[in-house]
Amino acid sequence: MAVKPVASAAGSTPLGPAANEKDAERLRFIEEMTANADAVQERVLGEILARNADTEYLRRFGLGGATDRAAFKAKAPVVTYEDLQPEIQRIANGDRSPILSAHPISEFLTSSGTSAGERKLMPTIKEELDRRQLLYSLLMPVMNLYVPGLDKGKGLYFLFVKSETKTPGGLPARPVLTSYYKSEHFKSRPYDPYNVYTSPTAAILCADSFQSMYAQMLCGLYQRLDVLRVGAVFASGLLRAIRFLQLHWEQLAADIESGALTPRVADPSVREAVADLIRPDPALARLVVAECSKGDWAGIVTRMWPNTKYLDVIVTGAMAQYIPTLEYYSGGLPMACTMYASSECYFGINLRPMCAPSEVSYTIMPNMAYFEFLPLDDSDGGAKFGAGEWSRLVDLADVRVGGEYELVITTYAGLYRYRVGDILRVTGFHNAAPQFRFVRRKNVLLSIESDKTDESELQKAVEAASEVLKPYDAAIVEYTSHAYTKTIPGHYVIYFELLLKEGGRGSSAGRVEEDGVIERCCGAMEEAMNAVYRQSRVADGSIGPLEIRVVRPGTFEELMDYCIARGASINQYKVPRCVTFPPIVELLDSRAVSAHFSPAPPKWSPHRSA
Repeated sequence: MAVKPVASAAGSTPLGPAANEKDAERLRFIEEMTANADAVQERVLGEILARNADTEYLRRFGLGGATDRAAFKAKAPVVTYEDLQPEIQRIANGDRSPILSAHPISEFLTSSGTSAGERKLMPTIKEELDRRQLLYSLLMPVMNLYVPGLDKGKGLYFLFVKSETKTPGGLPARPVLTSYYKSEHFKSRPYDPYNVYTSPTAAILCADSFQSMYAQMLCGLYQRLDVLRVGAVFASGLLRAIRFLQLHWEQLAADIESGALTPRVADPSVREAVADLIRPDPALARLVVAECSKGDWAGIVTRMWPNTKYLDVIVTGAMAQYIPTLEYYSGGLPMACTMYASSECYFGINLRPMCAPSEVSYTIMPNMAYFEFLPLDDSDGGAKFGAGEWSRLVDLADVRVGGEYELVITTYAGLYRYRVGDILRVTGFHNAAPQFRFVRRKNVLLSIESDKTDESELQKAVEAASEVLKPYDAAIVEYTSHAYTKTIPGHYVIYFELLLKEGGRGSSAGRVEEDGVIERCCGAMEEAMNAVYRQSRVADGSIGPLEIRVVRPGTFEELMDYCIARGASINQYKVPRCVTFPPIVELLDSRAVSAHFSPAPPKWSPHRSA
């Protein structure tokens, strides 16, 4: 029986009626936190400053005892990762003194952003797992407000761990979700009828991506009629799962028919977990063959899992490029974006998870960290800030609807006034807590999955390609890029206009192409990319080979003419280093004279990724 709506402050729609008393308790917590957002923020900052009063970092700025907001705002600088890198490196190297946090740093969470081409290391403490678990516990009570009966079935989620390493001082360094899946919070989670997965925990924890995906897909097929929601962390991850089914349905069907698991899944723990489920099922095998052999993949999600009510995937930010493909494969199922989080901190939840992807807004939960916001006009240039300018930061309760801000956080784990790099737009309030739409990552040009390539990194890769061309008396006149997501996995496309010097080895495009020079340019560019890109290419298979499309001479002049005709200033025009507007992509593609792919994956080692 539904529990009555939870009381809400004036001006906000109450959250309810709750599906049960446990949900009602969680929804009351959301209402309490959001109704008293500013008071909660003041308490959170006071707790952070009090517990970390003896840290080297806070004492350096005269905050070794201050717990009030005014002193913090007057003395603590606004910082980037590069500002904190010396302290972080000391901790990574084994210094156990209270540098950033009074609580011991338990591990580093590797950010998908990079610094000097390598993953950023975000310090964290054990209790952060409790804080993250608390936010996870709010998701299903909200979802139950919109989709009834989720306790009557299961979720087919494709979840994976990624490679990890240790710092010189012996601390683990791994992605935030790998940390969570390997924690007792996840492995020993209590039974919850609203959170039952088809994938065995052993399959999720298997580090071999093929074995993990195969076992999760096989278990999902056996339990196809129980599945009420299908998901992955990112939209790209769910599309990789569909691509996996396209490539391996014959083996899956054979295993289902015989009731025997392929030897390619060799991990003993995975085989043991799947053994509880696998059995001969000729009827199911025939269905898999019938649906997958016809070559028509439209609506495959609902054809294979007919009771699916929605997709649970992130389709905001760079993931929005996958929405049309997901609609095609799912037959138009709703897509729920439930939460907003990063390696640095978990931020908030979507209180309207079944809204259209373009309308997704996240309500920041004020108990997670202390949040400040840098108005976009101030943050866009990326300049250093002097003490007199720190006062421009706006508190959580004081942002204005329609304003765009860069997120700045202070965490229990020891980040103080740290610029996350996310640009957010305020769309409204729930009670006194603002709701934000994710606009973009600051300075990111290209992204396929968790990779983030900025303009300087792309320029560095283009310079590497230029070195390959030099012996052939060829040069890159202009270039731009595009994240191509019509194939699975997606890949980077780089458009080159080349100058082939008269009389040189590369005096004809044919000679350059015959020698495989452009393919070597592709390889050189991939070697120059950051560690996150290279891991995605080599270990995860979530990015396809880089492609260079050579366009005919004069193409970039045509591009300029097109942009000026659309209203760009001829005096201020500069070539865009990434293009997304379909007519511009079509113009470039129509001028392409050849296409070349990287012949081999770049070098990557997990021991260098941290």
